[in-house]
Amino acid sequence: MNKRYAFLMNADKCIGCRGCAMACKNFNRLEPSMVWRQVYPLAESIYPHRERAFYSLACNHCDDPACLRACPTGSYEKREDGIVVHHQETCIGCTNCVRSCPYGAPRYNAEEKHAEKCSMCRERIDAGLLPACVQACPVGALELVDLNTLNEPNAVQFPAGYPSMPRLNPATRFILPRMPRQIRGQS
Repeated sequence: MNKRYAFLMNADKCIGCRGCAMACKNFNRLEPSMVWRQVYPLAESIYPHRERAFYSLACNHCDDPACLRACPTGSYEKREDGIVVHHQETCIGCTNCVRSCPYGAPRYNAEEKHAEKCSMCRERIDAGLLPACVQACPVGALELVDLNTLNEPNAVQFPAGYPSMPRLNPATRFILPRMPRQIRGQS
């Protein structure tokens, strides 16, 4: 059975340091205005302690990617291991992929006049290394997992506040933050 790579985002561990986002930006040599991975604080309606809960998000490497279906030039490829790759060299900059992705993963690079997105650092994975974002996480909140063997009972696919798109079947999984324990006396 082939692997199906995915990011496992553990919001219970994430400290919001943005090391993952900076590692992505540095490894991929992105323009200053270009961002492929972002760290978002969870809304207070989802988790009442806003300063303590975050999601680190990039491309979800969907099973049925909307970006791939919308591309008129075939610039997207879905590998057997689940990684969705965008080939910038054949992109004409039409932005169909940008408009079609409900998760906002493809971004338009106005300077280069083409779309771009996370490719899960496929070059690093092919060399037996972790994606730059995963390697950079100081607390292990972001992991590379194989969905075919993932044995994490607390992992969810569509947490509160995250667009539920079962038809696309996004690969990213989440472990939700737990409520913090009261450390000092009871009120």
